Amino acid sequence: MLLEVECLHEVVIPTKDIDTNGMVPARLVVTNLLKKLTAYKALDGDGYILGVTKLKTICKGKRHESTKCFSFLVAFICRTLLPMKGEVMFGIVHRVLRTGVFLKSGPMELVYLSAQKMPNYHLVDEGNPLFLSNDLSRIEEGVVIRFVVLATRWRQMNCDISVLASIEGDSLGPVATAGLDGFEL
Repeated sequence: MLLEVECLHEVVIPTKDIDTNGMVPARLVVTNLLKKLTAYKALDGDGYILGVTKLKTICKGKRHESTKCFSFLVAFICRTLLPMKGEVMFGIVHRVLRTGVFLKSGPMELVYLSAQKMPNYHLVDEGNPLFLSNDLSRIEEGVVIRFVVLATRWRQMNCDISVLASIEGDSLGPVATAGLDGFEL
């Protein structure tokens, strides 16, 4: 689900980066904010940051003598992607295991589709492992899958969201992508 979220973040600027007048240019605060946000994969409760859409306010800086830095509280609005239970999404298979497959879907790299959630598919482990169904459709590396989100979990250590997927249901499973070489989700 795409969301517009208002966020508050503290931005720290070293004293050496401040100009001779003692003023801190707004572009320096914004640049440091964007650098800080690129270090995050996702925000807890808000999802993956896709882009900052509006800068609301930069509060007056506070000088910290002990660290020789200024800190600013910045309010901004950003667009995020937060996977929700029951949501139908697309992903590309990037790893096949005996127990299931891992998909990439946009900024999400930890989407797991268990073999138990792939009805009528069985593992074929000759050379490159793949899952083959009764109607001969295949789930292998590079295949686009339409899936439903069963559950999500916030992973604090990686600032990431892991997703458990399923293709049980109508219109779910491998998607025909004839002629779409290099198709990237």
